[in-house]
Amino acid sequence: METLYIFLIVILFLLAIADLVVGVSNDAVNFLNSAIGSKAVPMRTILVVAGLGILAGAVFSSGLMEVARKGIFNPGLFFFDEIIIIFLAVLITDILLLDFFNSLGIPTSTTVSVVFELLGAAVVISLLKLNETGAGFANLEQYINVQKASEISLGILVSVFIAFAVGAIVQFISRLIFSFDYKKKLNYIGSLYGGVSLTAITYFILLKGTNSITFLNENFIEQVLENKLWIIGLSFLFWTLISQLLIQVFRCHILKVIVVIGTFALALAFAGNDLVNFIGVSIAAWQSFLLWQEAFLASGVLPNDFLMDGLSGEVKTPVYLLVTAGAIMVITLWFSSKARYVVQTGVNLGRQGEGQERFKPNALSRTVVRYSVFVGQTFSQVLSEPIQNKINSRFSSPEKAFEYKKGVAKPAFDLLRASVNLVLASILISLATSYTLPLSTTYVTFMVAMGTSFGDRAWGRESAVYRVSGVFNVLGSWIATAAIAFTAAGLLSLIIWFGSFYAIGGLLILTLFSIIRSGFRHSKRVKLERQHKKFNKTDIITINEITKESSDNIVKIISGVNHLFLDVINNLGYHDLSRLKRSLKSQEELETTINELKDNIFYYIKSLEDTNVEASKFYVLTLDYLQDMVQSLAYITRSSHTHVSNNHKNLKFNQIRDLKSVQQDLDEVYSELVKAFQSSEFDSIETLIKNERKVLSKISELLQKQIERIRETENSPKNSKLYFGILLETKTLTKTSISLLELFKAYYEEARQEF
Repeated sequence: METLYIFLIVILFLLAIADLVVGVSNDAVNFLNSAIGSKAVPMRTILVVAGLGILAGAVFSSGLMEVARKGIFNPGLFFFDEIIIIFLAVLITDILLLDFFNSLGIPTSTTVSVVFELLGAAVVISLLKLNETGAGFANLEQYINVQKASEISLGILVSVFIAFAVGAIVQFISRLIFSFDYKKKLNYIGSLYGGVSLTAITYFILLKGTNSITFLNENFIEQVLENKLWIIGLSFLFWTLISQLLIQVFRCHILKVIVVIGTFALALAFAGNDLVNFIGVSIAAWQSFLLWQEAFLASGVLPNDFLMDGLSGEVKTPVYLLVTAGAIMVITLWFSSKARYVVQTGVNLGRQGEGQERFKPNALSRTVVRYSVFVGQTFSQVLSEPIQNKINSRFSSPEKAFEYKKGVAKPAFDLLRASVNLVLASILISLATSYTLPLSTTYVTFMVAMGTSFGDRAWGRESAVYRVSGVFNVLGSWIATAAIAFTAAGLLSLIIWFGSFYAIGGLLILTLFSIIRSGFRHSKRVKLERQHKKFNKTDIITINEITKESSDNIVKIISGVNHLFLDVINNLGYHDLSRLKRSLKSQEELETTINELKDNIFYYIKSLEDTNVEASKFYVLTLDYLQDMVQSLAYITRSSHTHVSNNHKNLKFNQIRDLKSVQQDLDEVYSELVKAFQSSEFDSIETLIKNERKVLSKISELLQKQIERIRETENSPKNSKLYFGILLETKTLTKTSISLLELFKAYYEEARQEF
């Protein structure tokens, strides 16, 4: 029996390692968002600084792991075997839940997840115990610390709104003071700004980062709180002098210094306080095992008879476990692509200016933006025109704050906003800690970043509806985190309770399969995103690049159209609904590709050489023709899917044969077309146009043949409608591709004459 539980403890520690990996991938947004978004220092430097902060925070992490052991439930009322069930359910749920949100690229709270997982698992096990003993369910509150869970939930909810509001107000005031052209001002008041910022970060490190250092005097934090005014005052004087020295003597950019130190501070606090979310459960399980093992060797007590009163005391966590956990977190930070994917969500939602939006607008975001615009217009009428002009001038020309080179993507936002993000997050978390108020570091840092982007007017009329939708999506995911964590952990506890070790084995296999599958899907998505990357918007596009870009677009879309047309005709012939569903998905991917290309037209034209501006018309028309081709194929795909989905009669053999014949002719033309554009040899365009016109003639003949069938033998109006629709859209598809070739031929000949 002892060996069996040793095996389970080993499994729990392996799960803890997996939880560390998925947890860091999600929580990296807390401390990387500002540094990466502002490009304050190279990426390698950012990771080194954050890694050092994580290692320091891990060493200083709590030795008590209170939340996992007794913060949510009363361990003295649970037996050892019941505690192990709770901890197994919590860890498996946490891994699956965080990996799911990582795959979506949405930051969520590891604190909320582990709290509600513990709550859900403990509630289910408590109800099962009460049912076995015959006690009423009203006694549930003896097992569960409802007050603690309620305090955490309410504190986190309030902190979300406070963080956003404070971020918006402070950033608005900061921009009024500094504007986007702040370089000269930093020479005069940069030392004061540095003094305030670095003082806030220092106090944050003292209060939050070292809150649980076990080798310091027990009254350390109390002394910090009692003398906080002295600490703040002396820190301000010290950092103001240091900032002035850095600016005037060493010519350092003080905002970069603030961002780097702030990144270290948040990374330290993250590891020091959130480490419990990843390994606290496994540590508590191990401590439970040691308590039971000691009692078992002394008296032979069985796991289902040993109450876990010992968990209510203070049990220290070995430093080597904390260091090992910190090392795993650092390695994950360096190599996890999911961590950067989650960070990118926060960066994109807060970026200055337009660009490709990830989230689609919804009714709620449209309503909020509409009323916000109305309120803004109403408020602006209160201010005089000179005041409005003065305020607007402080927010003009944001490109002045961006320092970047050709070929390197510009920062998402400037260093001033990045420093405000870090300083405000530090201050808010410090205040909550000093007043022992519960909050989520993820929620605070994210909402501060969203508030500062709003206050910085980064959400313009062109992007506001998408950004607001993104924020609501993230907020919705936070609510879902609590609900899913509670329900899933409770369900897994129930499964393990009745399924015993067979259930544990099955759940472990399911978890492993889910993580591997998620990893493959993420790798595929990253690969597709790299393939979709276009010209950097800061580069100048030459005439050769225009030709190559247009050729690449034609190859990509024509190849997709050709393969999809083949699939649809084949699947329609087999009357295969499942394959037609996959064809619909491929069609949506084609539409997404062409929409992304058209979304970038504005930036593409802006980046053209002055002598090539006329070529923009050619580029726009090329994309328009490609979009028409995709739309024609969309009708063919969707009408075929609808026909089969509604269980209408199969197309007749002769009809499928005729459609297949047209498809094969188009396949020959499109295959040659793709080869021509891939090799940049366009002398065969005229031949391709002639071949496509032959296809048009065949389609006309087939239309006439179908008319004759209707008059003589055809008796299915649904089949006729589908067949006519496919032929007519194929005709439009062919005509559009002819127009595209004629356009490219004319452009190519004109460009060749210029050289």
